[in-house]
Amino acid sequence: MEVYRPAEDSYLLAKYVENLVHGRVLDMGTGSGIQGVTAAKKTEVTQVLAVDLNPAALDSAERMAGEEGVSDKMEFLLSDLYDRVSCCFDWILFNTPYLPSEGEADEISWAGGPTGSETIKRFLNDSPNFLSKGGSILMIYSSLSNIKKEDLIGFECKLLEEKTLFFEKLYCVRLSPS
Repeated sequence: MEVYRPAEDSYLLAKYVENLVHGRVLDMGTGSGIQGVTAAKKTEVTQVLAVDLNPAALDSAERMAGEEGVSDKMEFLLSDLYDRVSCCFDWILFNTPYLPSEGEADEISWAGGPTGSETIKRFLNDSPNFLSKGGSILMIYSSLSNIKKEDLIGFECKLLEEKTLFFEKLYCVRLSPS
């Protein structure tokens, strides 16, 4: 399996990680590790758990943490979303796999299911159980993800930024359980 390389979506999310996160952080679907490392560099962040179901991604994230000198603040866990995660976090970060599946050419790093929203819906369904009181989610998704308002029921949703690319729009949102 390939490791997702940082791109426009990664840098958009990292901008808000730098500005907002503190305390205990869960970097869901860590990929290269950019979000977790960005969080761990902040003095206001006490611990980062980087989770991915791709062992190569965890290796990449762990390597990046070492190179950036933040290994002492980070842990790495092989898990399919929350399957092996314990509670609770002040912030959950997720650059979701948000594109509709294309069949055999899919990479788990970007294919979010037949409509693009299946992984996001699974993630959101369990997320409130893993947030500390007052905790929030920073998440990226695409106009191609087929996410609708009703998919976000149970969350207060604040659009932080919208970025137009040549074939889609990216949305960076802050979600807080309502």
